[in-house]
Amino acid sequence: MEKNGVEATELERSTAMGSSTSFQDLRKRSDDYEDDEDDDVGHDEVELQWAAIERLPTFKRIRTALFDQKLLNAGKDEVLGKKVINVTRLGALERRVFIDHLITIIDKDNLKLLKKLKERMARVGLELPTTDVRFKNLNVEAECKVVHGKPHIPTLWNTITNIFSAITNVNRCMSQPNKIKILNDVSGIVKPSRMTLLLGLPGCGKTTFLQTLAGKHDPSLKVSGEISYNGYKLSEFVPQKTSAYINQYDLHISDMTVRETIDFSARCQGIGSRADILKELSRREKFLGIIPEPDLDTYMKAISVEGLKRTLQTDYILKILGLDSCGDTIVGDSMSRGISGGEKKRLTIGEMMVGPTIAFFMDEISTGLDSSTTFQIVTCLQQLAHVIGATILISLLQPTPETFDLFDDIILMDEGKIVYNGPKSDVQEFFEYCGFKCPPRKGLADFLLEVLSQKDQAQYWFHRDQPHSYVSTDKFIAAFKEFHAGQRLNEELYAPFKIAEDHKNALSFNIYSFEKWELFKACLTREWLLTKRNSFLYMFRSAQLVSLSLIVVTLFIRTQMKIDEFHARKYMACLFFGLLRILTSGVPELALTSSRLGIFYKQRDLYFYPAWAYSIPSAILRIPFSFLDTFIWTSLIYFGVGYSPEPERFFRQLFIQFLLHQVGTSIFRLIAVVIQTPPVAAIFCQFTVMATLLSSGFIVPLPSMPSWIKWCFWISPLSHTDIGISVNEFLSPRWQKVSSLNETLGHRALLKRGLNFNKSSYWISVSTLIGMWVLANIGFTLALSYSKPPGTGRSRAIVSHKRFSYLKRKEDLSNSMQDDQLQGAHTTTEVTRMVLPFVPVTLSFDNVHYFVDTPKKFQVPNKKLHLLQDISGAFRPGVLTALMGSSGAGKTTLMDVLSGRKTGGYIEGDIRVGGYPKVREAYARVFGYCEQTDVHSPQITVKESVMYSAWLRLPAEIPKHIRLEFIKEVLQLIELDEIKDALVGTCGVSGISTEQRKRLTIAVELVSNPSIIFMDEPTTGLDARAAAVVMRVVKNIVSTKRTVVCTIHQPSIDIFEAFNEIILMKRGGQIIYSGELGQNSCNLIEYFEGIQGVSKIKENYNPATWMLEVTNPFVEAELGVDFAHLYKESHLYQRNKKLVNELRAPTQGLEELHFTTHFSQNRWEQFKTCLWKQHLSYWRNPTYNLGRLILAMVSSLLYGALLWNKGQKVDKDQDLFNIMGSVYVFTISIGASNLLSILPIVTSQRTIIYRERFAGMYPSKAHSLAQVIIEIPYIFLEATLFLIISYPAVNLYESTYKVSWYFYDIFCTLLNYKYMGMAIASLSSTYQMASICGSFCITVVNLFSGFLIPQPMLPKWWVWFYWIIPTSWTLRGLITSQYGDINREIIAFGKRKTITAFLKSHYGFKHEDLLLTAILLLAYPIFFASVFTYFTAKLNFQRR
Repeated sequence: MEKNGVEATELERSTAMGSSTSFQDLRKRSDDYEDDEDDDVGHDEVELQWAAIERLPTFKRIRTALFDQKLLNAGKDEVLGKKVINVTRLGALERRVFIDHLITIIDKDNLKLLKKLKERMARVGLELPTTDVRFKNLNVEAECKVVHGKPHIPTLWNTITNIFSAITNVNRCMSQPNKIKILNDVSGIVKPSRMTLLLGLPGCGKTTFLQTLAGKHDPSLKVSGEISYNGYKLSEFVPQKTSAYINQYDLHISDMTVRETIDFSARCQGIGSRADILKELSRREKFLGIIPEPDLDTYMKAISVEGLKRTLQTDYILKILGLDSCGDTIVGDSMSRGISGGEKKRLTIGEMMVGPTIAFFMDEISTGLDSSTTFQIVTCLQQLAHVIGATILISLLQPTPETFDLFDDIILMDEGKIVYNGPKSDVQEFFEYCGFKCPPRKGLADFLLEVLSQKDQAQYWFHRDQPHSYVSTDKFIAAFKEFHAGQRLNEELYAPFKIAEDHKNALSFNIYSFEKWELFKACLTREWLLTKRNSFLYMFRSAQLVSLSLIVVTLFIRTQMKIDEFHARKYMACLFFGLLRILTSGVPELALTSSRLGIFYKQRDLYFYPAWAYSIPSAILRIPFSFLDTFIWTSLIYFGVGYSPEPERFFRQLFIQFLLHQVGTSIFRLIAVVIQTPPVAAIFCQFTVMATLLSSGFIVPLPSMPSWIKWCFWISPLSHTDIGISVNEFLSPRWQKVSSLNETLGHRALLKRGLNFNKSSYWISVSTLIGMWVLANIGFTLALSYSKPPGTGRSRAIVSHKRFSYLKRKEDLSNSMQDDQLQGAHTTTEVTRMVLPFVPVTLSFDNVHYFVDTPKKFQVPNKKLHLLQDISGAFRPGVLTALMGSSGAGKTTLMDVLSGRKTGGYIEGDIRVGGYPKVREAYARVFGYCEQTDVHSPQITVKESVMYSAWLRLPAEIPKHIRLEFIKEVLQLIELDEIKDALVGTCGVSGISTEQRKRLTIAVELVSNPSIIFMDEPTTGLDARAAAVVMRVVKNIVSTKRTVVCTIHQPSIDIFEAFNEIILMKRGGQIIYSGELGQNSCNLIEYFEGIQGVSKIKENYNPATWMLEVTNPFVEAELGVDFAHLYKESHLYQRNKKLVNELRAPTQGLEELHFTTHFSQNRWEQFKTCLWKQHLSYWRNPTYNLGRLILAMVSSLLYGALLWNKGQKVDKDQDLFNIMGSVYVFTISIGASNLLSILPIVTSQRTIIYRERFAGMYPSKAHSLAQVIIEIPYIFLEATLFLIISYPAVNLYESTYKVSWYFYDIFCTLLNYKYMGMAIASLSSTYQMASICGSFCITVVNLFSGFLIPQPMLPKWWVWFYWIIPTSWTLRGLITSQYGDINREIIAFGKRKTITAFLKSHYGFKHEDLLLTAILLLAYPIFFASVFTYFTAKLNFQRR
């Protein structure tokens, strides 16, 4: 209000004064710099308003601008003219409308805006700072472990042997580790104001090079040499804030929208020096009397305000990257629908571009983008470089010639060395100097990559009169040093760099962009947003808590609870169960924290915020939910059970239980960060719970604990809460009645549990819990600060001895500059083409439409989104068809519809296979689909992945030796034979590279010998040479009369013209061209050039790029035509409709697709193959399996130590209670760890199962049964370890019968919990949801297990539930088999009874029930395994 008042006052004064002569002169001076505009407001009024703005204080002046009132009101009123506004108060709609007004045609208007910005600064003598990046003699080395034979694959056995080997060799002299060079003595310059393209074959070190220049390399790598920015070494400033490294992997929070993601990034990266530059610019303009253009001034001021939640810069980035249409769409992930893959890549780019940095290192940013979009983005980057002076180094795999032409400089890498670093204009001359020439219609980028390859180099040798001999990388490097561009680079590199003050201004010397409070607010706002997005999980958890509390109330109902010594135990049990439930209700934090760690590490390493800015909001925002859960529980239980009626005691109980909930949640968050593998974290979590329970003083009272373990009592949060809550209840007035033993009832109850503390102990417990909460959160923050992301710095790389020797010989030859060719460097294998029998099939589709429901936030009654509109066409045998269009045109959607992969929406139209209506089951047998996302099992090798597909999908009648030969041939065709024994691994973390993963996806489908193959972006992620190899394979497949369809984004001329036909789509899911390409794409070119207004194609221009450029929406709007309508009026449409009608009728002599069996293999073969894969996956997952085995050993050791030699020393009821309690804790804890640890395993495999199931590999039952069976040996080993350690330690009865029963009970119990976890996972949509449900099930199982409330004491209405709980039969079996036939007398509740009689009267255990117990212990695992199998088959949580 104060600001508005000042502005109004100033405007009134300026109106009274009128316009002065000096202003007229100044306006005349500034007219030379302003563009011609048709402003409705006169110059005089603008000058008066600007005069008022200039009289404002500096702080207000740089936030105040003139704004078009039409834009301000979003066009809602007709008032014309400008209005003075505060740029920080622009609303969301106003920002979008303003950017749309500023940038209509992205390429032209963005360049216009940047030029205006530069001119405005230039006319007052200001220049934007620039960054010059230089590197000299840069080397990067990685330690590696050399193994003989095949690459070393981690398994359970060799992990155990390595551990023992490390222990035995700990005191021996360690040998020097082997090292391999990733970057080898590279030098060069990345210049400002120039676009530099980084080219190189995959594996040549491009990513490491970019990360090293940006200061983002893996800390485990050894870097030597010199890197400088503007003459400053990396150690002298903060390179992570000075430059922006854009990763090739797209990692974002799936629950945030595109706009929210970029807004948060903008807020964290800050505005850099924009505000300082604007202040100086404003000062100089005021001094010179220059009036800037209002729109430009508004834009510059709006992007120069620090700390805004929503910024105009976000809208600008969304606009130039083409993300404005999906700005409010959730990002999504593999299981939930969100933005497309191309849009995710653009989001990754925009996330870093929104910041103030002007040095960009971009790693393979074109993956998933069509050539037109890539060209548009690179054009914007070029404008940024040429106009603003940004330093830009971009790595691209397959740049089209048009995109390639946008670059000024080239850095060409091979084998970790730089072959060429210089102007693009000289690169052809250099290779001609070396004897190689790029042929016409060949992309220069493709030529540069292929000329370095030994396999492809010879075709470019143009000295036909001289024989070609392979020119190695080192020879090219030597030639470049003699070439004029190389000599010029050397002179520039070693000339002293003159450091000026402007150079320092381009660098960042602060780690973070904001003050601590602003960083905290930004993270708190995002955390609150994510909490609201996940509100269903919290509501679901609270609902579970309410239902569980109602169950507890009916179990311990107050009308049956009396104030006496006997019922004191029930009160104590109810209190303890409440504490146990509150402690374990934080277990789902494991899943929630683990799911966000990847994003955190990415943003932490980019210095968006410190670890504490993430951890403190996370802890703070859990407080209200924690309090709500505790309040619900305490309120219902306290009054329902009937605790002491004093109000202060209710609030004390509420407060201390709230503190326990906070401590538990903080501990589980800490575990999730320290142990980043979810299954292992779940195991360690349950070990923590078990240790806490045992040391709590309830299971084993403090006086009965061994002296060496009593210290655990004092560090257990549960024991301190138990003290506080017990003292609070049992020292209340109603428990002060004196018993027959001359003690109060309350004191007597506390004494029996070893909790005889005074009233002040409550506040001591409260203080201790607060301290534990603080320590746990400090630990959480420290763990976040110092832990490393998965896959970095954890272990040395493992290479074979053969590969290591080859690399070393290469290095030695390079050092000695020998020209001899390496032996064994490249091996060429003659590939024989094997054609397995198949049936050629035609796929036709007519008037296909696809609708989805409108998103809830845009819900319109009876309105659906129309994603595919009237799609007709045909795919024929022997015809290679390309499916193209801009990102979001519906290419993948059409493929999913035709292949039957859609899980939602509404499909209309006629789809036929061979003239017959498509039958999904039969169609799946002849169909292969290479999806855009490469989904593979991480624990099996490349060859095993291909074998698995072949074994399940090739017809059963094909002999084994032919299958193996066919697999070998496919591996050679796709050039995977050299890495066939490498583990696939997890994308972005471990295993094979992105391009190798893409080739594996293709191989897995090709080996199934399909008649129809859909390939969604088969060349995405591949370099030009690998793409050419894949397309050569595809052409070979087409020549065998198969039907092949590919979506493709950025084809080179060679790849594009390899297709026979093309279907071109536009946004909205409409076809705008469908027909033959013709020689040199003549048919396509002729059709579009025949449309009036469409520009002609340039000579040697890529037809694919031209086609996308002339059909983009902006051109369509400019020409005023509808390409889809023109197509429907063309002869092409008539021809296609005629063809579709012809193919609707079955071909004479061709029968309908029919197979005698649903799948290629019988059920036994399916099960064996799935079991083989599951065996390899489990055996090669040592962290998971070793974790569960270690837990079994540690638990049994702890169990044995706690009850050392007490198994047969049972003299009183407390001895039995101790044994019963210990058995209860250990079986529950180990069982719960098995349940929780399987949840991430099952949920993470879903995408793989869905892909394989859609491919018709097997019925879900085969896979589910294999996963059920593979757990048995590991569970058997766990039970065996527990038996051989705990049984003799406790000194239980030495009887084969009792030992067998002990083992059988433990084995069945662990199996039951494991299968229960599988069943829960099969019913849950996400890991987080499964974790919440699993925690709830464990709690219910604990409550009705018969320990806290023995069966005879249960209310009648809950007895039935006791009989169906598996754990009740576990305890019944373990205790009854050991003591049910022992007739020795003990003292129980002051009376002498036999053990048999006591068990029968107190617990309801009867020895004669053991047979029924044995049957039920086996029945429960079978039941849960059946539930898992059934619902895995029936439910599909993937949304496509």
